[in-house]
Amino acid sequence: MREAPGQSASVHTAAAGPAGRLPITGEMLRSAPSGEIFGMTQNSGMGWNPQLLNRPQYLILGTMGGIRREDGSPLALGYHTGHWEIGLMMEEVAQEITEQQGIPFAGYVSDPCDGRSQGTAGMFDSLPYRNDAAMVLRRLIRSLPTRKGVLGVATCDKGLPAMMVALAGMRDLPGIIVPGGVSLPPVHGEDAGKVQSIGARFSNGELSLEEAADLGCRACATPGGGCQFLGTAATAQVVAEALGMSVPHSALAPSGQPVWKNMGRQSARALLHMEHSGMVMKDILTNQAIMNAMVVHAAFGGSTNLLLHLPAIAHAAGLRIPTVQDWNAVNRRVPRLVSVLPNGPVPHPTIRVFLAGGVPEVMLHLRRLGLIDDSVRTVTGRTLGENLDWWETSQRRKDMRQRLEEADGIDPDTVIMSPREAKRQGLASTMTFPTGNLAPEGSVIKSAAIDPSVLDSEGVYRHVGRVKVFTAEKDAIRSIKDGLIRAGDILAVIGRGPSGTGMEETYQLTSALKHLPFGKYVTLITDARFSGVSTGACIGHIGPEALAGGPLGRLRDGDWVEVIVDTVKLEGSVNLIGDGEQPGSPEAGVDILAARTAHPLLAVDPGLPDDTRLWAALQAVSGGTWQGCVYDTDKIIAALEAGRQALGWK
Repeated sequence: MREAPGQSASVHTAAAGPAGRLPITGEMLRSAPSGEIFGMTQNSGMGWNPQLLNRPQYLILGTMGGIRREDGSPLALGYHTGHWEIGLMMEEVAQEITEQQGIPFAGYVSDPCDGRSQGTAGMFDSLPYRNDAAMVLRRLIRSLPTRKGVLGVATCDKGLPAMMVALAGMRDLPGIIVPGGVSLPPVHGEDAGKVQSIGARFSNGELSLEEAADLGCRACATPGGGCQFLGTAATAQVVAEALGMSVPHSALAPSGQPVWKNMGRQSARALLHMEHSGMVMKDILTNQAIMNAMVVHAAFGGSTNLLLHLPAIAHAAGLRIPTVQDWNAVNRRVPRLVSVLPNGPVPHPTIRVFLAGGVPEVMLHLRRLGLIDDSVRTVTGRTLGENLDWWETSQRRKDMRQRLEEADGIDPDTVIMSPREAKRQGLASTMTFPTGNLAPEGSVIKSAAIDPSVLDSEGVYRHVGRVKVFTAEKDAIRSIKDGLIRAGDILAVIGRGPSGTGMEETYQLTSALKHLPFGKYVTLITDARFSGVSTGACIGHIGPEALAGGPLGRLRDGDWVEVIVDTVKLEGSVNLIGDGEQPGSPEAGVDILAARTAHPLLAVDPGLPDDTRLWAALQAVSGGTWQGCVYDTDKIIAALEAGRQALGWK
């Protein structure tokens, strides 16, 4: 290795150290923990003015990734745009805390990209990462004992849910979520959801190589923020604000822009107000707040992944965990009001939802319908009702909605609709939870995403077809690209739940079916999960999962399967109905399944990491997917103790 001459001469063996004196007293030296005094020494060593070290300390945690040069260009890339500009927001927050006579600390736990890992072994770490990151974030919070409060700056599919779970678990500490914003769509091109299907469309002759290359280059039109559709990242931002964990009208702000940066400063001021007034997370996160978030989720038509994340937030906060029955009841009574990618009916990007009024605008409609509890407290120090009263007459609301009309020529009331207009436009409720002999514990489908052209006059989707069974997602996508999946098929991808893959997302399948002309005539059933941008007749979260003995694991190629989804009554079923030349009945399917063993190729994916195998086991004894894939410490300890005794271990 070559070295520049003279380098050794520049090496110093000691330094004078910072000038000044620590602002300590004799009483502090006698009674304070040594760590508190040594912390001041380290703060001085890092360059903070020692005379200011007795100011209150606040922690900023972020999911920042990559290394940006001063001009914003990349020195080292991040995993995704969602964490690329997080550092800019953390700078705004830190400057505001300093100006308010506080001392900001910062820590980082970066996050992966579900889009980048689609169809790869990287997806095996996606959902388990949420639990790990939440644990690390909580450990970082506790490891700064002198902090007075925490701001969590995060954006995307796992980083933001992890941050929410972490702050929810710090029940006696002030905390605020600062959404990392959204990216903008290209002026000419496709959004970051549709563009993920260019491989399947090229393989089926729907795109040329030149078109695919051009579309793929421009889809992320700005360098920061979550994707432009209401997927998991955007839905998590909406839910954070609906919970009262974020300041009003902060979800879905455009990353990097002044309106976004200013929201960070507002959040910092709100945190200091929380600390001064004695308000903590358990004052914000209540059972009523969880229900409000479920209602807002339904009104937005949000990602089904929040069925995994909102229960985890409730669990961390020590609250009642919402059940499938709760979700079903909410979706039955709450109208969908937002027209947004990917489900429309008009594919507005998330920036338009923000300008149309975002979460507070939707909550105004919900309050008029009596569907939310506006007495809950929020991080502003005010109740939700007081926040909504401010929003309704605010200049900000007027300016934002006017800007949407000026910039895009869009009437904000066509993006966030009144209940009457939404009904006139035929917006269906968000989710249905089918059961049946293939899903005895239940499943979920974003029923609002089914193409209206394949519904009957009563709004019911019916599909009876022969199933094609795959035990690996890569084989399923290859069959789609090779033209082996056709209209009328039912596509079953089994053994891809928590035990098999860490409950991978299968968006490359759903996006391919969405954007291929025959795809709306294909039904997908799986024990895996879907990306928040997934659309179509796609039924996931089927329980029990195949590798836990679920009947889905006993399907064979050529079986007859019947899928019924009533998008009006929000009822559905997934049944095996025969294995002969003609379809039979669900009752016959029960007998067939009872006589079968598991599919011969059903197995844990050979690439599944030990880390994920451990996660799968821990979340399984904690209640599994319908409990949010959490770690229930008491249940885990009880299971370990029972196992120890059964094995006769001392």
